[in-house]
Amino acid sequence: MIRNIILAAVMLFVDLTSAAGTRSGIDGLISDFKAETKCRDVSVVVFDHGETTYYGDSEALYQIGSMTKAFTGLAVQKLIDEGLISGQDKISDLIPGFKAYYMSSEADITVDDLMTQRSGYTNSETDYPSADENMTLAEWAESISGRELASMPGTEYAYSNVNYDLLGLIIENVTGTSYRDAMTELVLEPFGLDSTYAGIPESRESIVTGTRLGFRTVFDYEIPVREGSIPAGYFYSDTSDIGRWMEAWIGGTDPDMEQVFSRLENEGDYYAGWEMFEGGVTGHSGGTPNYSSRIVFSRSSQTGVCVLTNLNVAATTDSLCDSIFSMASGQGKSGSICDVWTVFDIIFTVVSVLGAAGLIFAFMTRKKVLLIVTGSVLVLITALIFILFPVIFGAGIKAIALTWAPWSFLAGICLLIADVLCIGMKIVLVRINEGRA
Repeated sequence: MIRNIILAAVMLFVDLTSAAGTRSGIDGLISDFKAETKCRDVSVVVFDHGETTYYGDSEALYQIGSMTKAFTGLAVQKLIDEGLISGQDKISDLIPGFKAYYMSSEADITVDDLMTQRSGYTNSETDYPSADENMTLAEWAESISGRELASMPGTEYAYSNVNYDLLGLIIENVTGTSYRDAMTELVLEPFGLDSTYAGIPESRESIVTGTRLGFRTVFDYEIPVREGSIPAGYFYSDTSDIGRWMEAWIGGTDPDMEQVFSRLENEGDYYAGWEMFEGGVTGHSGGTPNYSSRIVFSRSSQTGVCVLTNLNVAATTDSLCDSIFSMASGQGKSGSICDVWTVFDIIFTVVSVLGAAGLIFAFMTRKKVLLIVTGSVLVLITALIFILFPVIFGAGIKAIALTWAPWSFLAGICLLIADVLCIGMKIVLVRINEGRA
């Protein structure tokens, strides 16, 4: 009897020590993340075999980025299961007047093509611009109607926000209500998600202000939430609600969710806002210019994790979420990945300093050869930035500099341009003085 009591006490101590170690480890991962990225606010929820644990403020509201797609996708799946639409319906029938072309011939895109990211659209802002600030979903759809697709619908996977914004308009047209009202009725109320909103909530008290990197620190940064972009990436939620959302998906009690899972069989499969990863893990990431997020879960291990942050460092947010998931599911700690915008901030902070020094150089030096060489190098660097970056990021240099990249990037390229102009003027002045001499 005493032996059993001692054994039980030892086992309880081991369990408590292990749990405390996990909590301490997760707290450490979050602290490391904040130190590396300079992010101010992070909220995390961990679901483990029916037990939910929160780190940070569980009632703080964040933009959840493309995690929104799973809400839009489930609403569409419900409409399919109710027989109001089918996966093979053409979107030209559901959005009157809408057209798309491939190789200059009209192409038919189906609901299923949108749900699986195989419509032929890409995430190129140059080819398929997002909605302007005052556009409705219908007005935005009209603005991209008739554009050429990058591939034949149904043949190639290409992740695109266009697909889920079009699904949002289909939801409006089929239900006869606004996207926000339809989502509330179809998804948010049935799952008890009282702190999840399609767009900015009326009360903004709980919203964590988004931020933007710059010179190895962060600045408050708010951008307008455009109605025509909400279905693909502009829900607000907190980890309290996301915990319930994740539990519902892991629990498998909703038949519409089961229909979604039936389409996620192999690694790389994408359907209804979810992707199947290695080892049967399901998830999705999200990123806006001032927030980043990620959710992953496994039904077989009954474990899930969601990370919400108020800084656009998506790759590092992903690695934080994956590390916590690995720790929670007993796989050990995985490594951290440095986000491209963090790298940009480091590089262009240096560029900004050198650019400022370049202005001093331009005013002080009188050596024409040195000015010509320096100016030529700076022209080449500036030209490469303006040519290559839009190709790499699929967006115009204006959108990159003014919306997405760290403030140090904008300062860096402005100083590079100023250096080129000042050196150019100085070369002219030197030549004039030489002519006079």
